[in-house]
Amino acid sequence: MTFTVRPISPAEHLDHVRSRRSVSFLQTPAWAEVKTEWRSESLGWYAGDRLAATGLVLHRSVPRLGRTLAYLPWGPDIDWAGGLTVWFPPLVSYLRSQGAFAIRVAPPVPTDTWDAAQVKDGIADPGVARLTDLPGRPDPVGAEVTRYLGDSGWIPQNPTDGFGAGQPQFTYEIPLRRPDGTVRSEEDVLRGMNQLWRRNIKRAAKAGVEVTTSAGGADLKAFHDLYVHTAERDHFTPRPLAYFGKMFAALSAEDPERITLYLARHDGDLVAATIYVRVGGHAWYVYGASSTEKRDVRGSNALQWAMIRDSLAAGCDVYDLRGITPTLSTDDPHVGLIQFKVGTGGQAVRYVGEWDLPLRPILYRAFDLYMRRRSR
Repeated sequence: MTFTVRPISPAEHLDHVRSRRSVSFLQTPAWAEVKTEWRSESLGWYAGDRLAATGLVLHRSVPRLGRTLAYLPWGPDIDWAGGLTVWFPPLVSYLRSQGAFAIRVAPPVPTDTWDAAQVKDGIADPGVARLTDLPGRPDPVGAEVTRYLGDSGWIPQNPTDGFGAGQPQFTYEIPLRRPDGTVRSEEDVLRGMNQLWRRNIKRAAKAGVEVTTSAGGADLKAFHDLYVHTAERDHFTPRPLAYFGKMFAALSAEDPERITLYLARHDGDLVAATIYVRVGGHAWYVYGASSTEKRDVRGSNALQWAMIRDSLAAGCDVYDLRGITPTLSTDDPHVGLIQFKVGTGGQAVRYVGEWDLPLRPILYRAFDLYMRRRSR
């Protein structure tokens, strides 16, 4: 089959997203309204007059050169098992014609998974430093996508340790359906958690932690205040309040159930807050914040359990806790993140990761050097 790639309207793009079981929220037309510092366009793959696939492209311009890095975060939304020789050439041809000096993709395709028991054993084993030291369950589609990209001149952009500037290659996810396709029960998901997580969920309920949801609005400022507090405590750079306002406005306009703010209060005090996003059968924990005070009431555990329960009620396939680092060494400061998430049960997942295709190699090398210097 031969495809052509051409621009489509946001409405056409959204109609296609609604027809899909799972599409990353970073590949919805609403995400273009969030990333206003990038020029964006929705693209469609056509077989004749039939729209077969879509992709959101974010263009980062290079000053004074009139060229762009064309980025498809967690995309494009194509049939990755269908052979990339029919999907990628028309994409490359179109973006080249539009002045892109390079293309960056982040295929939503796993290469390996490790269950919670393996991860726990790896953390306990001093001879294991990384997830990749453990035998994972390989995914043949991920292996083929990786092979195709490597053979076709694409360059991997995945950091060895920690998080890079783009999307995480390693995530932690809870499957919400059984092998026969039926949705798991709450009791089944709880049984998959470790004893500490179950105890903390009960502790939050016994302490009187109240979980409410909000569409943003005035509650967003309360979330942001707590988020800034968390950033100061955990030493990361927080996003401004305006960013979250834009995020809620854009995603809510696309679908009123797309994004939700969860808030945990104890005796009127906000002790934790999270942002939850859902597209079709995929639900994500996107941002979190917690108070240093009253950590013993376990507001964060209460919020996670509320979001998991709501994902089950919505018939979701997966609850995605998003990024982790591959480290399992107890000497690494990043290990606490995977220790927290592995308690939920589920599995660690390695994805194909981000890959670049230089279309103008000299300009690409200059851009790459600039980005490396800026990240130091």
